Amino acid sequence: MNLTSCFPLSSCGGYRYMLALVKTRVGLSGALETLCGQAFGAKLYGMLGLYLQASCIITIIFTIIISILWWYSDTVLTFLHQDPQIAKAAGLYLKYFIPGLLAYGFLQNILRFLQTQCIILPLVVCSLVPLALHIGIAYALVHWTGLGYGGAPLAASISLWISVLMLGLYVVKAKKFEQTWEGFTWESLSHVFTNLKLALPSAAMVCLEYWAFEILVLLAGLMPNSEITTSLIAMCVNTETICYMIAYGLSAAASTRVSNELGAGNTNQAKHAMSVTLKLTVFLALLVVLSLSLGHNLWAGSFSDSPVIIDVFDSMTPLLVASISCDFVQGILSGVARGCGWQHLAVFVNLGTFYFIGMPIATLLGFRFKLHAKGLWIGLICGLAVQMIGLLLLTKFTKWTRIELSQDSSAKTVEDV
Repeated sequence: MNLTSCFPLSSCGGYRYMLALVKTRVGLSGALETLCGQAFGAKLYGMLGLYLQASCIITIIFTIIISILWWYSDTVLTFLHQDPQIAKAAGLYLKYFIPGLLAYGFLQNILRFLQTQCIILPLVVCSLVPLALHIGIAYALVHWTGLGYGGAPLAASISLWISVLMLGLYVVKAKKFEQTWEGFTWESLSHVFTNLKLALPSAAMVCLEYWAFEILVLLAGLMPNSEITTSLIAMCVNTETICYMIAYGLSAAASTRVSNELGAGNTNQAKHAMSVTLKLTVFLALLVVLSLSLGHNLWAGSFSDSPVIIDVFDSMTPLLVASISCDFVQGILSGVARGCGWQHLAVFVNLGTFYFIGMPIATLLGFRFKLHAKGLWIGLICGLAVQMIGLLLLTKFTKWTRIELSQDSSAKTVEDV
């Protein structure tokens, strides 16, 4: 039996509410891709530790805010017209996950700190070990205690803290970080505002795109035969998200290479890194698209046992292929934008393309022209395509500058180097 068939789709409300807030943590850490990446390229190694600490301070502040929202999540979800029983269950789930919220934020910061120094293998190890432990912890808390399903988020919280402790000890103890991590210092407080100026637009970049996908699911619920339409859109959103994980890895690589080269003053090398990554992305996108085109029925079967939904998903596959292709390219360009420190520009691209182009077209085609799920997804494709073009124009016509990274700086851009 498929896991997705065990629960009504409306039970995803708490999960999506959780993701909507968790995405801010991923976005906030995006400031480190610019600051740490360019500082490492400029050989201002001591600045990396200061920026990491400043980002962790911001993480603590936002953790308090999000924790309050999660604590009262059952009230919030009931206000959003979720089923009261589901809202109560989701609220309990989120309360058990609150201890892991701070760990998740710290983990994202440490990941960026290491990625910008091109350190990858320890990240893999410190992900696999907690994953293996998580299986046992989750089983024990769910089956051997009275927590029930509440043991699952608590186990996730424990596993996240294990990851943070492993990576934290690695950074503190390893000799390779003697220059980039010089210990805790009050000096990091002076860099909080610098970090925040990049962190907020970086978080907005991530959230604006993610929320657009979630809006599609909500719109699908307003259509005739909403159960099938909502299930179909949710399947497409999940498929898009899974495929995007491949592009996101390349996006992180592009961000690192671009920021390192800009920090070192090698503008042409930064542009070359973007070009190489884009070519690799196109190749991987073709592989993903080909696999989905040939195996869409098998893939749909992993989400639903309904022949009707599987058959309708077949007709959605060409549209899904188009959106995935655009998403791959824009993912790389977004990584380049983070590496260059263009978050404040890219956020307006995302806002305009999704909410002034994509969503209006989706609503018009889906409801007015009665294209239903296809209309919604065509609107999304329009948004993604224009977003991709907008980011391409941004990289083409915006002057490639680096952030001023001196000890007394306030993260200003300097002339092209």
